[in-house]
Amino acid sequence: MALGTATGTFELRFDAGRICLDLLATTHPEERFDSVEVLCAWIVGAGLAPPGTPLTHADASWLTGFCELRGCIAQLVRGGLAPERWSSYDRPTYDIALARVNDIAGVAPPAPRAVRGEDGTLVRRLDHPPECAALLGAIARDALELLTDPAARAGLRECEGDNCPIVYVDTSRGRRRRWCSSEVCGNRERVARHRRRAALTQA
Repeated sequence: MALGTATGTFELRFDAGRICLDLLATTHPEERFDSVEVLCAWIVGAGLAPPGTPLTHADASWLTGFCELRGCIAQLVRGGLAPERWSSYDRPTYDIALARVNDIAGVAPPAPRAVRGEDGTLVRRLDHPPECAALLGAIARDALELLTDPAARAGLRECEGDNCPIVYVDTSRGRRRRWCSSEVCGNRERVARHRRRAALTQA
């Protein structure tokens, strides 16, 4: 999903190719999880809960849990991008993050059900309103699956856009994708390139 397609004015992004990487993107260009309302919008936008799922029981502790998991996954993903660069100084931090993600992944994710919608087609619902630990478990499992799959891990890329730290999975043909989003950083690069060319012709 592109900017804001599922969550209105929050400008949340879902174009990194994995839920765990979309979670990392919530820190750029600024902290997005500044309210429980935004977090709940992200949960639905990321597909962790179907639209209409009751999330009124979410509270500030959910923000703490999601931000903690996000920090741990960031440690693992950064290590996965260039493991040869990790010094012995970095290893303890990595190992602590790995242990925490493993623990969180041990909680079963929300159980889905298929029910008939108003038009008769099957739609996804959850057995009951999801608990925070179950949602975090789903994200942690996604991170572990990504980082333990050699083919998926080989597709990890960091956006080449200026000051953009977003990491995504490159599934493009020939693995030539350069930006987290062609519409965001890719467009900025094209505009900057056009301006540079225009300046040269006017010089």
